Amino acid sequence: MTTGARLYREQVQEAVDFLEERLPVPPDIIIILGTGLGALAHHIEESTTFDYEEIPYFPRSTVTSHAGRLICGELAGKQVAVLQGRFHYYEGYSTRQITFPLRVLSLLGARYLLVSNAAGGLDRAFRPGTLMVIADHLNFIPDNPLRGINIDEWGPRFPDLSQAYDPTLQELALECGQRLGIERLARGVYVAIAGPSLETPAETRYLRQCGADAVGMSTVPEVIVGVHAGLRILGVAMVANVNDPDNFQAILIDDILAEAKKAEHDFVRLMHEVVGSME
Repeated sequence: MTTGARLYREQVQEAVDFLEERLPVPPDIIIILGTGLGALAHHIEESTTFDYEEIPYFPRSTVTSHAGRLICGELAGKQVAVLQGRFHYYEGYSTRQITFPLRVLSLLGARYLLVSNAAGGLDRAFRPGTLMVIADHLNFIPDNPLRGINIDEWGPRFPDLSQAYDPTLQELALECGQRLGIERLARGVYVAIAGPSLETPAETRYLRQCGADAVGMSTVPEVIVGVHAGLRILGVAMVANVNDPDNFQAILIDDILAEAKKAEHDFVRLMHEVVGSME
């Protein structure tokens, strides 16, 4: 094992030890909250909260809409660990750094990963506020969190991503959404780009031709590590805007945050129902 791989493993273990000493109950479900979707954290009961700065070697979130807190406790009768704020490739982090918190939490014994994001819609049938259950992804971030020496105890050298997003959990999310009467609910393919610049009309057209239904700047590195760690994964993208490349409109971050805020209520209801329905 190289010095870099050995150091990374030691840092992960130090963070695992830190949390094991302080958490009364280990989490069964890891939830990563995307841009504008942090309100779910307020529904956690019997919670223990850590600022990321408290946890050894956790990265620091530089995006103002991401709170930068780990909240562990109970949601709908299940033990959860909620990352209120994530990290992105465009912030300057490697994908291995981005996925450090997930790797730590997976080693605490979690079995599930629920990951969310705010995304741009590529499917013209979508409307702002649509919750898209992710069926598959395209990775256009020029880095892979598993690049380098594999740590066999953590997972296989060549993990299979043929069903990265658990089909049973996808169906459960769609059923829960229908039960709750959430009208803007869909399923589709998510594409991750590096960012931070938003897509041009030509790039939007290209991504649609590649088969993507929504585009964002996160999620895929975490899903790759989640698969490597043996987690069952559900992804939900909140579609904040939809752009027609032949009639392109300016994409403003403030507008994306505003739309995410509008959809947050449905997102919280859906996640609460999904978690409560999980075995």
